[in-house]
Amino acid sequence: MLLIDKLSVQLDSFALEDISLRVAQDDYLALLGVSGSGKTVLLEVLAGLVKPAKGKILFNGSDLTCEKIQKRPVGLVYQDLSLFPHLNVFKNIAYPLRKKGLTFQQVHERVTSLAAQTGADHLLDRYPGTLSGGEAQRVALARTLAADPDILLLDEPLSNLDVQLKSGLRSVLRNIHKSGKAIIHVTHDFMEAATLASKVAIIENGRLIQFGTPEEVFRHPKTEFVARFSGIKNLFPCKVNPVSGSPGLYSGRVNDQLEILYLGKDGETTGYLMIPQEDILISEELIESSAVNRLQGMIREIYLSGSGMEVVVDAGAEFVVSVSRRSHDTMHLKPGKKVWLTFKASAVRFIEG
Repeated sequence: MLLIDKLSVQLDSFALEDISLRVAQDDYLALLGVSGSGKTVLLEVLAGLVKPAKGKILFNGSDLTCEKIQKRPVGLVYQDLSLFPHLNVFKNIAYPLRKKGLTFQQVHERVTSLAAQTGADHLLDRYPGTLSGGEAQRVALARTLAADPDILLLDEPLSNLDVQLKSGLRSVLRNIHKSGKAIIHVTHDFMEAATLASKVAIIENGRLIQFGTPEEVFRHPKTEFVARFSGIKNLFPCKVNPVSGSPGLYSGRVNDQLEILYLGKDGETTGYLMIPQEDILISEELIESSAVNRLQGMIREIYLSGSGMEVVVDAGAEFVVSVSRRSHDTMHLKPGKKVWLTFKASAVRFIEG
């Protein structure tokens, strides 16, 4: 168990403030945030490269806060990888094994095993200068694993790779995690977190603003920043009023043309209404439904998405709706066409702000 307790760092004009996290040995933690939010600084503190101003780092009860780099149970893989250019791949991976007093045969077996685990076994005679980005990333992972860290720290490991290479490396990272390594993975891509991580921590301006499982964070964001960062496209500022005669039902006034009904609670006054795009039904005619939100609008644009199509509809504000390609074709959806949007009050979530 890695325990980060009220950790703070001061670096010139930037501060990482009061960070507290628990990372179990079976966790895959994604640290999410925009560039400059403090994600990489936190990795460097855990690795011992940056000293905290206050707070503690504990691993299985032992205090690592002031421990030397060499004695920490972590392995850091930077975005720039830093492979030794004068050594071939085999010798790069073998480098951390030299100080362990292993025989040549033991080193050979360990390097071969790590290369196979990371998909770098066909590269052992190559030099770093001849490797692609994905190949170099695999080698860097293998070299870090050679030191046998308990926790793997990854700084944007997939950021410079194309779609196919990302898919292959995601499989490698899953296998490394399954082998017993806890992983802390810095990224600005919420889809990476959604597909890889068991826990997600969102950092904004040096502060931890939400922590939980991907389902908890992405389906129930606590702030506007988290909602937008999570890819929520239907997010509207509003003023709130209770609906007379309907306990628990509230009206979110977005503008003079648009009012959205949702299930809320006392004390909500101003904030944001969030509607997942997959929870909105689009139709050519107004349909019979128990849903209280029924809006007519006009299609502004349509574009492909990973799972089908996304339709942008102006219905007092711009809504984004997910539809299958079959539904798109069946309804003959196109820009300029009038459609109805229907969604339940329970599909709408209120975010304070």
